[in-house]
Amino acid sequence: MGSIQELHDLGQSIWYDNIQRRLLENGTLAAMIERGEIRGVTSNPSIFNKAIGNSDDYAEDIAALSAQGLGREEIYEKLAIADIQAATDLFRPLYDETNGGDGYVSLEVSPYLARDTQTTLVEAKRLWAAVDRPNLMIKIPGTEQGLPAITGAIAAGINVNVTLIFSIPRYERIMDAYLAGLEQRLEAGRPIDTIASVASFFISRIETNVDDRLEAIIAKGETFAEGLMGQAAVASGKLAYEKYSQVFGEENQPFATLQAEGAQPQRLLFASTSTKNPAYSDVKYVEELIGPDTVNTVPPHTLEAFRDHGVARVRVTDDVASAHQAFEELAAPGIDINDVAQELEDAGVKSFADAFTALLESVASDQ
Repeated sequence: MGSIQELHDLGQSIWYDNIQRRLLENGTLAAMIERGEIRGVTSNPSIFNKAIGNSDDYAEDIAALSAQGLGREEIYEKLAIADIQAATDLFRPLYDETNGGDGYVSLEVSPYLARDTQTTLVEAKRLWAAVDRPNLMIKIPGTEQGLPAITGAIAAGINVNVTLIFSIPRYERIMDAYLAGLEQRLEAGRPIDTIASVASFFISRIETNVDDRLEAIIAKGETFAEGLMGQAAVASGKLAYEKYSQVFGEENQPFATLQAEGAQPQRLLFASTSTKNPAYSDVKYVEELIGPDTVNTVPPHTLEAFRDHGVARVRVTDDVASAHQAFEELAAPGIDINDVAQELEDAGVKSFADAFTALLESVASDQ
């Protein structure tokens, strides 16, 4: 646990990318919080699908809710809200202790709505009211259509976890959407000092996509591309942190004006940080992206790996010039990082929608 505490001491919070009824009921999650291992929880349709489809934790509740005549989406929502409420209650002391700095639990709007601005905002407001916990975060995808929904949710006083971010230009617009929401709320005479948001920049999926493209180039005899393997993801994270520091730095306007009214920075969250390529270190996307005022959300096996052999040191600000250079070098053989990001966004939207469909099928099979 020493390396995890050291990481927290450096200003990065570990959030747990996992939730399941069993963890809530047997004391496992409470013990992890008590030990200081995790400072928040994130969820998504894939996680709930694994929790519901691969265990009998929910069978009794599903049967009871089905007997009441509820449909599968209604049943899923009842189950998810109960878990999210239980988790937020466990984290509430940490949320209070840190004055809203940590202790959040995220719940995603339906992934079917990723391209639907208005319905996303309606659902964000409905889920926010249904869970009714101040340390809830509503997950909204950072798609083009998600941007105005993010602004609207922040203006409505809802904590937002922006998900599925893959490119620096889109990340910049997401920070703008957050600031716009704060400004709208302030102009309406509403307080902004209790609103929190994170921007979840997906890391390992970038590496997988770019490495696949590089392998195709290498296969054509362009051996120079071998030196570019394994660089894109960390470079993306470092450049994202550079942008974060520019927007939320003490000297920057308009955030300084909003901060004077109590606004919090929208923290940069590194997501999808489990290593997919066995040739790379299993803690690569934790160790190399440690920095102050950030979050890293990790699945169970990555948490275990970092606890066992991770080294905590601020690295996200190391050699940022090389991160810029990596992007330039990737462009030389025709790898357009913005094209990569769009491909990943489209795949991510589809993946979460498919997981949600599978989740609903799991619920139906237990009815």
